[in-house]
Amino acid sequence: MGFFKFFGSKEKTEELQQQQQQSLDKGLEKTRSGFFEKLTRVVAGKSTIDDEVLDNLEETLMASDVGVDTTLDIIERIQERVKRDKYVKTSELNEILRDEIAQMLQDTTDPTAVEFLSQDKRPYVIMVVGVNGVGKTTTIGKLAHMYKQEGLKVVLGAADTFRAAAIEQLEMWAQRVGVPIVKQKMGSDPASVAYDTLQHAIHDQADVVIIDTAGRLHNKVGLMNELTKIKNVMGKLLDYAPNDVMLVLDGSTGQNAFEQAKQFALATEISSLAITKLDGTARGGVVIGISHQMQIPVKYIGVGEGMDDLMPFDKRDFVESLFKNN
Repeated sequence: MGFFKFFGSKEKTEELQQQQQQSLDKGLEKTRSGFFEKLTRVVAGKSTIDDEVLDNLEETLMASDVGVDTTLDIIERIQERVKRDKYVKTSELNEILRDEIAQMLQDTTDPTAVEFLSQDKRPYVIMVVGVNGVGKTTTIGKLAHMYKQEGLKVVLGAADTFRAAAIEQLEMWAQRVGVPIVKQKMGSDPASVAYDTLQHAIHDQADVVIIDTAGRLHNKVGLMNELTKIKNVMGKLLDYAPNDVMLVLDGSTGQNAFEQAKQFALATEISSLAITKLDGTARGGVVIGISHQMQIPVKYIGVGEGMDDLMPFDKRDFVESLFKNN
């Protein structure tokens, strides 16, 4: 399992991993049942993978919000496999799909917070971006909780000064998790808030800094300038900051999430994705499509309302859960 590098006993780590595997399985239940119900119809009455099976599989993948480009890539890979092996049974389709999907999901190559901190550097800085309503503030709160559970000292920065509600929501999460928050009044310069947050974290010897940013897309030039300014200001204090620019997406919106990812990628350099609300949708295939098409690793997924239901993404665990009992 690739979930947590937990600072605790082996038994506690294993217990947490089991709990999160159960949450993952439950969270992907709608996607799994919907996808395999359609997949069963694809191979009904067929013994080998032929053009008709592939055409039906293409429709199934599209309907699961895997995305056009990723779907076509998967179909092409299966066609090559059928051509190479001459005779491929439909009973092998699940295994083939499992292999191909796992290969398409991007691996995270950047060091994790724990790995970074092991180099005697601190703080590890995360800048979080995403439109309003995708679960950005909730994701930040759950991340803070996760890091605190790992024994790390966390500071939040309320740099989404465009909305008073954003500051209030982040403050509520800070109180709930029990971590400090650096804020200014609504309308303040977001870069100034980010600078103050880093100063506080350095002075307080914090391990992790999580900076919230504004989530508006109606003016991409303004957003680009704002995010660039935030990064430049942080770089004056810490030449490596931010370690991670994380885009939060709502998985239940399907291909609309992919469109948001493309728009944010134009505004700033995204290094990781957090995909939320997968438990309430059958559109979990969007995880595969976005990661593959954007060439950006998924770092976290949200599969429930609970504090521990935001979990580090492990592509092997994800694919195993997606294909479980099928």
